[in-house]
Amino acid sequence: MLNNSLAYFSLLYMGGAWGLGFSLAKLAAVDGTTPIGIAFWQCVLAGLLLLIFVFFRRTKIPLSWELIKLYLIVGLLGAAIPTTCFYYAAPKLSAGVLSITVTLVPILTYALALLLRTEFFSAKRVTGILFGAISIFLLVSPENSLPSETSLIWVLLGCVSSLCYAIENIYLATRGSSDVGPIRLACGMHISASIFLALTANATDSFFFLEIPIGSLELIIIGMAVINATAYALFVICIEKSGPLFASQVGYIVTLAGVFWGIIIFNESHSIWVWVSLVTMLIGLMLVSPKKDNKYSVAD
Repeated sequence: MLNNSLAYFSLLYMGGAWGLGFSLAKLAAVDGTTPIGIAFWQCVLAGLLLLIFVFFRRTKIPLSWELIKLYLIVGLLGAAIPTTCFYYAAPKLSAGVLSITVTLVPILTYALALLLRTEFFSAKRVTGILFGAISIFLLVSPENSLPSETSLIWVLLGCVSSLCYAIENIYLATRGSSDVGPIRLACGMHISASIFLALTANATDSFFFLEIPIGSLELIIIGMAVINATAYALFVICIEKSGPLFASQVGYIVTLAGVFWGIIIFNESHSIWVWVSLVTMLIGLMLVSPKKDNKYSVAD
């Protein structure tokens, strides 16, 4: 049973690691690289790392038409589309501002859950979601919050990623993944995403090769692959043990970590509106607590 302390510790790890990913994405956006190419290498390396882990556990990736469908859907929604969107937006926005867009994930997750009647109405949770919505409003509305008007376009592109994650949250919670388990699901989804991205990169002439001996770009991409391989598997566990709404709150921690990683790595500075948005978002997090019941079981 995933108790409350372990659930919040999981959020801290996922949030801190994924928050670092925004800064790593900016570092990877150098001459000769493309967003689709970066996304491909990140997904294929994450898939291989997880495949090695599965091999040493002496288990196999289960294959059936139903599971292949699962891998393909979460591969698109959880990796291929959102990752590519973030890598396109990363060079145009600060790491901190880009990370704040993920606060839309719990907002959209709760809206979809209510629409599908998989979550009950809770005044406390709704209040927390509203604080998240207000934080996004404070980010994009004031004239001095973003560096330029064109930045809004890239913020909206980041929001497309949030929509994908929200749909994925609901899909996983509705279908469940106990028949495959979080590690093998994460492996299957990253391999599926890498296939989509390889085809897209080939069609758009966006593919590039990693160099040997490895340099800074290769180390960054490997780091992002490790982050996604470990954090995503833990994310699936949180969905199954604590519910999709609680798991989606990782977006708040990602935001906090993303802002401060940007300050540490790039010496970023933000307007007062960005900081007010950040504080408002954290209040929203405190108003949401994990489910006490555990509906699903987790297989290796």
